[in-house]
Amino acid sequence: MTATITPHQTLAELIDDIGGRVACLALSKDPNAKVTLLLFRPGADLPSFVAKVPSTDAAVRSVELEAGALARLGRSALGSLEDTVPRFIAMAEHLGRPVLVTTALPGRLMLAAYHTWRHTARPALVRADFGAAGQWLAELHRRTASGHGPLSMMLDGTVAAITQRFGADPATADDVEQMSALTARLAGHQVPLVVMHGDFWPGNLLVSGGQVRGVIDWEDARPDGLAVHDLARFVIAYSLYLDRHTRAGRGVSGHPGLRADRWGAGLEYAVSGSGWYPDLARQFVADGLQRLGVPPACGRDVLLAEIARIAARADHPDFARNHLLVYRRLCRAGGP
Repeated sequence: MTATITPHQTLAELIDDIGGRVACLALSKDPNAKVTLLLFRPGADLPSFVAKVPSTDAAVRSVELEAGALARLGRSALGSLEDTVPRFIAMAEHLGRPVLVTTALPGRLMLAAYHTWRHTARPALVRADFGAAGQWLAELHRRTASGHGPLSMMLDGTVAAITQRFGADPATADDVEQMSALTARLAGHQVPLVVMHGDFWPGNLLVSGGQVRGVIDWEDARPDGLAVHDLARFVIAYSLYLDRHTRAGRGVSGHPGLRADRWGAGLEYAVSGSGWYPDLARQFVADGLQRLGVPPACGRDVLLAEIARIAARADHPDFARNHLLVYRRLCRAGGP
């Protein structure tokens, strides 16, 4: 806690007390987005605090969840990772809604580098991203493991959620049947329970010097989640935007087997395609599973389970449905 910040201040009072500059980050496309403010002390080049301001009543829940997750996080168990996780500072208020205030972390968003010219076309740069993310996850898993759970827990509640959300689509019955078979295949394996971030993707990783220096947005965190969720989520999110800067119908630079022809093409390429990138993505999952005591051959099923889970849980309806369609195509196509 810092002397300049007290609980229950208004956002305006908080900004006045800190007395420095304020930078507003771009608003997310999420329908229940949060406005993120970077708060600088006078004369400071780097921000000292981050304030998250919910833009809707539904976003209030996300702010409250992250505040609770950070407040409950057993920081002493994190060891060398402790400084990579924001510290809860206080709750402020703006227009009747709570504002979460945390410490700011160093580094540049991995997503910013990801979208620079030809970054994802260069194997060395992509391998460095995967290496940094994998190293951080491995250390988190090593330090916070506490028991085991069945790998089939990845799909807990997913079938019911998919049925409720997409039941009007006649093809959903086949999706559910595939998920039931997937659950049965995963059921025979155990995986460590760990501190799970829950949204481990390049947009939440701050990188410097080839290492992850900060991991932000802990609203989906759990103290006893399956270690494989973050592993799979990173691969899915990294793969999803490989064709973002390519015109529809054209081949994606650096990826001879990938064309920008439909939503999720990069993800399908990672799971079932051939080339240096699919090999890297699948090896990342296989290595992580082996470290966790799960047969690497389960890699495809783990990715499918996480794609289905996103379809069931994503806030944005189109984002959720598009993941279901990718899941559907991958199941029908089969593959390695």
